[in-house]
Amino acid sequence: MADYEAMQALHNALPAFEPIVPEALLPYLAFVLLALTFVLAFYFSTLPKDKVPARELAVASTASILGGFGVVCLFCSVGVYV
Repeated sequence: MADYEAMQALHNALPAFEPIVPEALLPYLAFVLLALTFVLAFYFSTLPKDKVPARELAVASTASILGGFGVVCLFCSVGVYV
């Protein structure tokens, strides 16, 4: 029982969680990331087909990563905290 009380006292003494990125910035960040995703997707669709798709892979991977973070920011900005 002493362990529980010690943990409860520690929990009450700790500061509340504060995110690194402010919540007010999330809609703008989501817009920028998703806009860059669509720009890169358009650029990807206009690339010439190469025998070694290194450039295609780099553009597609970057667009995918930006799109993933953009969707997470969009969900968090509307209140669905994932």
